Amino acid sequence: MSTANDARIIRLACIDSAALPLFDKSPDGATRAGYEPEAAALVASRLPGGAAEIEWVMLPWEDMIPAVRRGDADAVWCGQGMTEERAALVDFTRPYAVFNETLIVRADDPARSPEQLAGYRIGAIANSTNMKLAETFPGVELVSFGASDDVFSDMIEATRSGEVDGFVDDDVVMIPLGQEDPDFVEAFTVPTGNRWGIGVAPGPTPCARRSTPRSPQ
Repeated sequence: MSTANDARIIRLACIDSAALPLFDKSPDGATRAGYEPEAAALVASRLPGGAAEIEWVMLPWEDMIPAVRRGDADAVWCGQGMTEERAALVDFTRPYAVFNETLIVRADDPARSPEQLAGYRIGAIANSTNMKLAETFPGVELVSFGASDDVFSDMIEATRSGEVDGFVDDDVVMIPLGQEDPDFVEAFTVPTGNRWGIGVAPGPTPCARRSTPRSPQ
């Protein structure tokens, strides 16, 4: 956490992607809308010692945790599943949300179970819980994404163009995509119950750990 003109500033790392209702693509590279930015603002307004302003640090997915470890951001607040691998690199707050995982395919695709995916090219964010799930699908070819700030849109367009046959992400963003975009359909959702937390640099950060929001209902 830094200070400027006596204001407390918390720098939060996240991708800059259109993934509503979680967050929308920033219109100006600084402000953001959606559940996660609103939850972060609520927590920042109630921190012990006084409210803090939020500064969003927009990064590719794979650079968020390294940025926190370098000190270029104070925390990752970006739908981070609390995996053992990530917990070895950052400390997590208590969970603030739990979500399952969904596979989206093109609207004319008949696949509705993992067993129907043999030979498919399936995309997911590299080193994510979504990729771990995709690895369990029999006979698929895995395609990793994550090298851009807008990885969710990258996966959507890769599926739309036929570069991949489908992709896995969290149900909270995927189910609306399947319902609202006529090019896509929800193939299936797996009840993985992944917990999300805020990732902070290892060490004592009591304000962040105490001030996590309630899960969305």
